[in-house]
Amino acid sequence: MVGSKKQRLGALEKAYVGILLVIFGGIVLHAPLSVGFGTLFPNYDLLIKSWKEIFMGVAAVIALILLRRHRQTKILREPLMIGIEVYAGIHLLTLILFRNNLDSTLAGLMIDLRYILFFVLVYVAVRLYTDFRQLFIKVGIAGALIVMLFALLQVFILPVDVLKYIGYDINNIAPYLTVDQNHDFIRINSTLRGPNPLGAYAVIILAPLVAWLVSKKSKSDKKTVLVVSILIFGGIVSLWSSYSRSALIAAIIAVAVVLGTTVMHRFSRRVLVATAVICIAAIGGLVAMRDSSVVSNIILHENPGESNSINSNEGHVISLQDGLSRMLRQPFGAGIGSTGSASLMDDKPLIIENQYLFIGHEIGWLGLAVFILIFIGVMNRLWVRRQDWLALGVFASGLGMAVIGLFLPVWTDDTVAIIWWGVAATVVAGRWYIVDSSKAKKL
Repeated sequence: MVGSKKQRLGALEKAYVGILLVIFGGIVLHAPLSVGFGTLFPNYDLLIKSWKEIFMGVAAVIALILLRRHRQTKILREPLMIGIEVYAGIHLLTLILFRNNLDSTLAGLMIDLRYILFFVLVYVAVRLYTDFRQLFIKVGIAGALIVMLFALLQVFILPVDVLKYIGYDINNIAPYLTVDQNHDFIRINSTLRGPNPLGAYAVIILAPLVAWLVSKKSKSDKKTVLVVSILIFGGIVSLWSSYSRSALIAAIIAVAVVLGTTVMHRFSRRVLVATAVICIAAIGGLVAMRDSSVVSNIILHENPGESNSINSNEGHVISLQDGLSRMLRQPFGAGIGSTGSASLMDDKPLIIENQYLFIGHEIGWLGLAVFILIFIGVMNRLWVRRQDWLALGVFASGLGMAVIGLFLPVWTDDTVAIIWWGVAATVVAGRWYIVDSSKAKKL
């Protein structure tokens, strides 16, 4: 790292840091802003949606200048950075091998690489400017408050279709969804692109908050207590009201990991056995109540009155089977933009509801393997720093995102991806002292 404790940034440094903060803070409002301005200025719709990628491109140029100025280009030769560079190189090689529709290819390239690029940009910023981490976290908390407060308003006060007044409709983003066409179970969006991203975002917020709660050793001021209370309550309500089963599973796993790492050892064997019995009993109760309205709709997503010939469960299975079959037949992939929302711009749209099959379908087996190695590398660095509550929370939520990825292409959502990978970068790039049982060690 360079600079003193209180660093004085020049104009270029301020521009770089400012761009990253604008992206990180503004991404939680990307959906309503892009829909609203896209409705007002339809001829510039694509440009409006690409604001964050344009900013990242400018920031990438500035980052290269700053690395050279501070003589820190060695950062780009670190193992994790090399892995990311290889991953980007595979994408470029795929562009040469496959000649897909230009629009879908460009869209797919942005979807695939934007969160990886943002990770690198934030990583560089934290390595160069030590004060950036705290500022970044404060902006993230402000963004989370916006998302959670609007979610609470949607659930308890506002009409379910309130977002239609700024341009939300079936042609861009639906103002709300339902559980298998059952209007007794409304799925809210908050400020994100849909209920599933909202559920995933709630996991990203809740896991670090639980880690903070169990790790704090002193009394907090009233302002902190209020903010944490809003975020936890909003996170729980958002998670439930999204009716995202994958997010619910991810939240249970993330919280269990945090508790298992921090406080589980404090309980006696009798308490742990009792907890296990309660969990088994709860699962048994759900099985016994499988025909009830709540369980059949929320947990099983099986609405007896549904008119569709294929319900959402069958749709997931069909998509999984098709995606796996395609990946096995195409070891080199089918090209950038050949699946997901980018493929809708082509005459062969394809939706694969699995993050790993999504990547494998586009850039092949090697690309998927490199991505998994990058993710494992990030997760390993988070785990090493687990005595820091934020590192533990991000690690736990990362496991949750990995699970969601089995059911949905979780990283294709710009808000979820940029938030998690951005926060992960602040932790992975940071260097601070933690107290071990025997000695202090630098990470």
